[in-house]
Amino acid sequence: MAKLVTNNEIIMLNQKDIDLLRNKKINEQHLFVDNKKIPSLSGKTIDVTSPIDGKILTTIANANIEDVDHTVKVARASFESGHWSRATPQERKKILIRFAELIEANALELAVLGVRDNGTEINMAIMAEPSSAASCIRYYAETIDKIYGEIAPTSDSILGLIHREPIGVIGAIIPWNFPLMIASWKFAPALCTGNSVIIKCAENASLALLKLAELATEAGMPAGVFNVITGEGEITGKALAMHMDVDVIAFTGSGVVGRKILEYSALSNLKRVYLELGGKSPNIVFADTKDIDKAVAQSLGGIFRNSGQVCVAGSRLIIEESIADEFTEKLIIESKKLVVGNPLDLSSNIGAVASQDQLNKNLDYVESALSEGAILKSGGKQINQEIGGYYMEPTIFSKINNEMKIAQEEVFGPVLSILTCKNEKDAVNIANNTVYGLAAAVWTSDLSKAHRMIRSIKAGVVHVNCYGGADLTVPLGGVKQSGNGHDRSLHALEKYTDLKTAWISL
Repeated sequence: MAKLVTNNEIIMLNQKDIDLLRNKKINEQHLFVDNKKIPSLSGKTIDVTSPIDGKILTTIANANIEDVDHTVKVARASFESGHWSRATPQERKKILIRFAELIEANALELAVLGVRDNGTEINMAIMAEPSSAASCIRYYAETIDKIYGEIAPTSDSILGLIHREPIGVIGAIIPWNFPLMIASWKFAPALCTGNSVIIKCAENASLALLKLAELATEAGMPAGVFNVITGEGEITGKALAMHMDVDVIAFTGSGVVGRKILEYSALSNLKRVYLELGGKSPNIVFADTKDIDKAVAQSLGGIFRNSGQVCVAGSRLIIEESIADEFTEKLIIESKKLVVGNPLDLSSNIGAVASQDQLNKNLDYVESALSEGAILKSGGKQINQEIGGYYMEPTIFSKINNEMKIAQEEVFGPVLSILTCKNEKDAVNIANNTVYGLAAAVWTSDLSKAHRMIRSIKAGVVHVNCYGGADLTVPLGGVKQSGNGHDRSLHALEKYTDLKTAWISL
């Protein structure tokens, strides 16, 4: 049984509910622009292949430069009309709350649709995708009428007012691993503050977001405010990032593409760019950890959930030498209990890798690690070929040093690298010896050590005696080459507003 959380109500799901939706026909998908489904101007499409069985699900529109230009013009006209940008806070709030309610009412359909598209195990998808998106929209909707401007401390003859205004047209480029959740982190605060939004989906994770656009329209969103386009990153994504009338690009994805988007900003209108990029997150377990079993369980979840296709995945496990052997053995034993299988089966703990290309990259990293002298303790192979999809065993390597390719590069697959450390100082040096700085974790019973580690580790998020805990009340963002800017929390509103000063002589 899996749990579906809708507006704080927990509903238990069974396999029969999922099976009613798993083979439902999916019609050819179009762009969703100006509250309408429209084909691409060229008529070109992209096949959508399910990672579950390797079969074609449907097709999506392959938007070109002209399609993007049309969408931006629609979004700009909508913004300038004021139907949303100058609507009262109460009006925007009412529509966004209704939007969240509709997502919750259609949560299972959205979750199953997303799983068929990207292979995330249904147990996770139900909670992480529609439920998370609905919660995010509701969170920001509740902030709309609670954010005030400021009065500056000026002389008595001057009234200095600081206004917060929406920026305009926001482009959000979304990855394939958690499309609804990550998209909501961007469009919810952008809509809350009165902007118009264009979401560019990943080619292999667009179906649920296109459905979401229909629900936004049903909720009463004015035409042109919430638009979803599909197409190739090098064409559609580039056109959006290069467009002279897009004010902000919010991107989650690889560092390679993030650099290109920064370049596109410089070559166009110097639009703001916010990047949430990759990670190589250290998960540090000290010998004084009280609950070893909990650390083992959460370390496994931190790397193997969603087949390791998580930006904050704890892919580098750094264990203090005195407990390394014991901890590793427990880890291997528990990893073998994880069931890799059809992600629409509630019995599966781990679903499919999102694509054949991604699976090939994961297997290449296995070969690279072996060639550099790493010891394969468990996994390392493709499995379930008879299903026809893309599945990989949970993979654990030991005898890793931080100079190896597998310890420095983001694998984005179910591959764990185990390193050892001598002491606290050694752990910090290993943890920080990477170009990334997204997430980290520390396991210790020493409160002082925990605080020292929080200060010393260069990462946007540091977990203590857990791995992966967070919610909408705290920001998520990285340092170094993990990006800039923050999703979630009230701080995210800053990305989608301009400050305007009114200097009034009295």
